[in-house]
Amino acid sequence: MLEPGAVAALSPRVRRIVAPNPGVMTGAGTNTYLLGREAVAVLDPGPAIDSHIEAILEAAAGRIRWIVCTHTHRDHSPAWQALAEASGAEVWGALPEDNIAQDESFRPDIALQHDLALETHEFTLRALHTPGHVANHYCFLLEEERLLFAGDHIMNGSTVVIIPPSGDMQAYIHSLQRLLDYPIDCIAPGHGDTMDDAGAIVAGLVRHRLMREEKVVSGLLSTGRCTVRELVTVVYDDVHSGLHKIASLSLTAHLIKLHRERRAVLYKEDDTWELRGE
Repeated sequence: MLEPGAVAALSPRVRRIVAPNPGVMTGAGTNTYLLGREAVAVLDPGPAIDSHIEAILEAAAGRIRWIVCTHTHRDHSPAWQALAEASGAEVWGALPEDNIAQDESFRPDIALQHDLALETHEFTLRALHTPGHVANHYCFLLEEERLLFAGDHIMNGSTVVIIPPSGDMQAYIHSLQRLLDYPIDCIAPGHGDTMDDAGAIVAGLVRHRLMREEKVVSGLLSTGRCTVRELVTVVYDDVHSGLHKIASLSLTAHLIKLHRERRAVLYKEDDTWELRGE
């Protein structure tokens, strides 16, 4: 059970604290992970909620040396500042490329790059650039445990919303496929409980996105030239209508991918879409 504020030991190296920010987009709340015992890395510090910050500081017991962020949405990174001020820790992360729901306060000491590793005598944490949800998203592989900290790249119990312009469906699918090249057994998501059989989960997500893309194509065939608002009711007819506004973001990302691949046309004068004719 994911209980906000409680410290759950996932392994001798890893502990999890769930932030008290439950919701439609966050599930039980944002997962903050503490890696190491003697020198602690806080991965995804979460929202700047006093009780959550206090729970992290208490669990870390003065040993925080690094703060690592998968990305800078406001439910994942804002607590970095209070933790850094309290601990003097080095901050690792990547700046956002847009300002949609981003933590504009974020200022990393170390700018992430693909394959950059944080190495301590207790663990090795490798950064894997996984754009898609947003452009500055990184997953982190805890090599000793073959455990992937997935941030918002993979969630337990729901699919990830892709939010243009920084969010990119083509990049998201490629990023998922890239993960299949790494030795990953288990996934620790930014929201929800841990997931075993990582390879099967990732391959299933790729299939799901490609099947949704085919539904976009068939939807355009059946409706003809239409707006995203009209198309979402066809493509996401298996999703509650109350979530169609959110689903429209991922639908737009699918359409942008098809446009790039010269399979769909956007008419900017009225924001309508149509399949490209042969």
